[in-house]
Amino acid sequence: MPTEELLTPEKRLNSPAKTEYDIYHNLHALGHDVRVVGVYDDLKKIKSAINEFQPHIVFNLLEEFAGEAIYDQNVVSFLELMRTPYTGCNPRGLILARDKALTKEILSYHRIKVPKFAVFPRYRPIRRPKDLPFPLIVKCLNEEASLGISQASLVDTDAKLKERVEFLHKTYGTDVIVESYITGREFYVGVMGNYRLETLPIWELRFSTGAGAQVRFATSRVKFNQSYRDENKISYGAAQNLPSHLETDISNTCKRVYRALKLSGYARIDLRVTENEEIFVIEANPNPDIAFDEEFVESAYKRGLKYGELLNRIISLGLSWQKGD
Repeated sequence: MPTEELLTPEKRLNSPAKTEYDIYHNLHALGHDVRVVGVYDDLKKIKSAINEFQPHIVFNLLEEFAGEAIYDQNVVSFLELMRTPYTGCNPRGLILARDKALTKEILSYHRIKVPKFAVFPRYRPIRRPKDLPFPLIVKCLNEEASLGISQASLVDTDAKLKERVEFLHKTYGTDVIVESYITGREFYVGVMGNYRLETLPIWELRFSTGAGAQVRFATSRVKFNQSYRDENKISYGAAQNLPSHLETDISNTCKRVYRALKLSGYARIDLRVTENEEIFVIEANPNPDIAFDEEFVESAYKRGLKYGELLNRIISLGLSWQKGD
């Protein structure tokens, strides 16, 4: 049965577990023997499954452990202790990319442009550095998937900054990073590899000319609410009208980011590019969503990789990764 025919059932379309659904059914279609292990806060489930099933590799789709996203690297470390290959990024890369401030410090050291930023820890006074001008974007320091990012995240006064930082401190219990808002086009670039790297076609978050400035960045609703995107004429798609030299510069920048952060397997690099063709790296996302209809997969398809081929490529990268590299 062709892979695409497995992806249309209604039960998949509105499921919060669509990524798991897509990968499970497609791996079966490719001839793999697959066992699903749901993990919340019990490592014994992983250990028992490995001992009983003896998998060649664990296809890692873990997003959090015990409700904490920052624990994903610990579970991958556990897989390494179990001497079990896994797909996706290694623990060191997950740790470096998780902390948005640490990411920017490392990239700055390597002379890769990032927005100016400041970190506001919990329980400390909120004072904006004088060399950090408005407008600013306020984000959780260690969370993913645009958690806590809304139109209110873009601030232009100290009063609004203080209000938003306090809101994130209280709501999510995390430190906050505040960074300069970069005016320009927003791009996402998939990178695959361990040692020899490949970048996928550049994907863009596109806003209509009529969309207000308040929605010209990736809020949580932009990412996850199709009705909101339709209403504001926001879409994802292959980047258009990019000069060839800029495409090359973006690709090379993403590879430099990948190597600087010690990533492996596959990742998505988020960037902003100004009218003057200045490339600013916003963040790196190891193990991005690879549901059938996500931008990483669509970009791979544009490169010529069908979904099943992409999954096999990810598995091959996991099997070839050498622990400790």
